[in-house]
Amino acid sequence: MSEMRLHDTTGRRLYLNAEERDSFLAAARRQTARDRTLCEVLHWTGCRPSEALEITPARVDLFGGTITIRSLKKRKDASGQQKVVFRSVPVPPEFLDTLDIAHAIREAQKSRKRAVTPIWDISRVRTWQIVTRVMEEAGIPDGPNRSPKGLRHGFGINATVNGVPLHMVQKWMGHAQLSTTAVYADAVGKEEQHIATRMWG
Repeated sequence: MSEMRLHDTTGRRLYLNAEERDSFLAAARRQTARDRTLCEVLHWTGCRPSEALEITPARVDLFGGTITIRSLKKRKDASGQQKVVFRSVPVPPEFLDTLDIAHAIREAQKSRKRAVTPIWDISRVRTWQIVTRVMEEAGIPDGPNRSPKGLRHGFGINATVNGVPLHMVQKWMGHAQLSTTAVYADAVGKEEQHIATRMWG
């Protein structure tokens, strides 16, 4: 049984809703190139901050429209050995253009060394500080949802609300079990109303 939750023990949301996601993205686009692209990769891929910090130019497919992310949750194969799992997540072409302009991805891919050097050379703590500052600037009220985790959960909710099949959301988010991803099907508030409206139509 999955322990992942979308609400804390007092019932407060642990995810950004659609309006908050839009506000976050708008605020991110007013930041420096480094902070903007970092916030946008978290927004568009739903990856964990530690996973974002591992992304290299070699993992950006400018033509295929995807970013490949290494799943950092420890997993073992049938023999008990730890296995490395990668997942490719589709992102909007406009974001790839922004990423390329800001970090010279195309040029970096031509260099053996730069191609495998992480795009964002900052710590997890600094990443958390950047994301929460941008959320504050976006006017997102203080609460458990105003965090990188809230952004990740918001990605899962958004994908589910917009009809992305759960097995695909599972792949994009790097969940080992579909039961973990299924938590997003328990979306509430406007998200659940949106799903219900589609059903009634």
